[in-house]
Amino acid sequence: MKEKIDQKDVLKFDYLVLGSGVAGMSTALNLAEDGHSVAIITKLDAEESNTRYAQGGIACVIDENDDFSEHIRDTLIAGRNLCNQEVVKKIIENGPQEIKKLIDRGVKFTTRAEVTADDEYLADDVAEDFDLGKEGGHGKRRVLHSGDITGAELVRALLKSCQTTENISIFENHAAIDLITARRSGVTVEKDRCYGAYVFDIENNCVKTFEALATVVATGGAGKVYLYTSNPDCACGSGIAMCYRAGVPIANMEFFQFHPTILYHPKVRSFLISEAVRGEGAVLKRFDACGKLIEFMDKYHELKSLAPRDVVARAIDNEMKISGQECVYLDIRHKSEEELKLRFPNIFQACLDAGVNMSKDLIPVVPAAHYLCGGAKTDEKGATTVSGLYAVGECACTGLHGANRLASNSLLEAVVVARLAADDIISSREQFIKEFDQSIVENWSSGNATDSDEMVVIVHNWEEIRKFMWDYVGIVRTNKRLERAKSRIKNIRKEIEKYYWDFYISKDLIELRNIASVAEIIIDAALKRKESRGLHYNADYIQRDESLDYVESIIVRPVNKL
Repeated sequence: MKEKIDQKDVLKFDYLVLGSGVAGMSTALNLAEDGHSVAIITKLDAEESNTRYAQGGIACVIDENDDFSEHIRDTLIAGRNLCNQEVVKKIIENGPQEIKKLIDRGVKFTTRAEVTADDEYLADDVAEDFDLGKEGGHGKRRVLHSGDITGAELVRALLKSCQTTENISIFENHAAIDLITARRSGVTVEKDRCYGAYVFDIENNCVKTFEALATVVATGGAGKVYLYTSNPDCACGSGIAMCYRAGVPIANMEFFQFHPTILYHPKVRSFLISEAVRGEGAVLKRFDACGKLIEFMDKYHELKSLAPRDVVARAIDNEMKISGQECVYLDIRHKSEEELKLRFPNIFQACLDAGVNMSKDLIPVVPAAHYLCGGAKTDEKGATTVSGLYAVGECACTGLHGANRLASNSLLEAVVVARLAADDIISSREQFIKEFDQSIVENWSSGNATDSDEMVVIVHNWEEIRKFMWDYVGIVRTNKRLERAKSRIKNIRKEIEKYYWDFYISKDLIELRNIASVAEIIIDAALKRKESRGLHYNADYIQRDESLDYVESIIVRPVNKL
């Protein structure tokens, strides 16, 4: 029998950051420059996050043949007339200075000298001549990358910086449960205030109270809501669910991006074939009824295999249904093995481990849930409607992505908003101190909860949610499917609510609770949008000319505590 999970001590920091991806660590490092204490909470090892698996890179205007207006235009086109244009301009124009800061913190981006044998690129004076990639929806080469493991390189450099910064403390194997707010504590206020978070210490099986002047939610995405995803197991939408329960409006949740090309092979689980592979000339193909290999993207978009991700994912989904085949293929056999090993060392090896030589074989691929364009609604500084509470990265919705994220804009948003949020928090410090009411921070109590002997409830509900989300709220939706999903999630959430209050906290229960909340928010948002736009494709609505007008973001507001 577990001990009753209560916590008497309060851990006090100036600033609290939930999440250790690029958004969380960048925010923490920027906040640490103020000289005050910063805590980073991460539910697994600090290295584990969505960031770690990012392959493509960071889109940023640094080439003399490129300019901000073109990057802004490409972003707005991809976003299907639903982007916040002021936010788009702000983030894109702030990109170059944040790239410089990443380099100063030790991030190594691939240079042209590293991927070519041409003598003209081997001179010392071109050491900073970055090898810029081109991805779907971009009119120019503007994607900085670190081979095909950009995310891992960002994590390496930023984590090292965090670990060597004296006023940053990292708490691994700690899962945030809920935000501490005035209203959650039963205090009636005109504008709610965040005071920190309750956090489950997984290894020691206890709940800790973290108090802070400002709290930053940077918990990443929610790919595990779906049965098939490129995301790691930690991507459960926890930050979005916590913000929802804290009363923060949640926006654009119907826009879940399905990456078109996940390696389809029984030996490999959820391995992403970067869009950069298509940027370097890979073409999508399938076999026709006669066994002939044919291209098909020309039927769907003028950019063919380099069309925006929503178009490509729907096209692949449709071609698989038409043909009855389990996958389609990427063909990059016109590139030599040497070229592919230089540009895509990690992808090449992963494919080789699965028995696929990219230079000689077709690469079998299918779509999978990849990136959430919605989240806790914030301004360009990451500020939410709750004072002292910020959200940065994939768990937030600044308005940059609109109805569809332009490739490699996500890491750009993460580092830019991390800086803007930190600056805003530091400049607001005196105000936060003045409005801080120490009496509101209460210790966690387990109440009358007991130990559970019914873990099958968690396992069963987890699997059921992910399966019906894939079947009913996937790449192509209908009103009937969405209504079925809504009926199912309502019943499941009632069951989870009872389980949550009756039994002790566990990591699995925390994640199940969050996945259920996020699933229902996605369903509600999808039901509210009476059109097909961007990543939200409802077969019951005729696709219209999306350039004609502006459609307001769909906002989902909390209706209960779960």
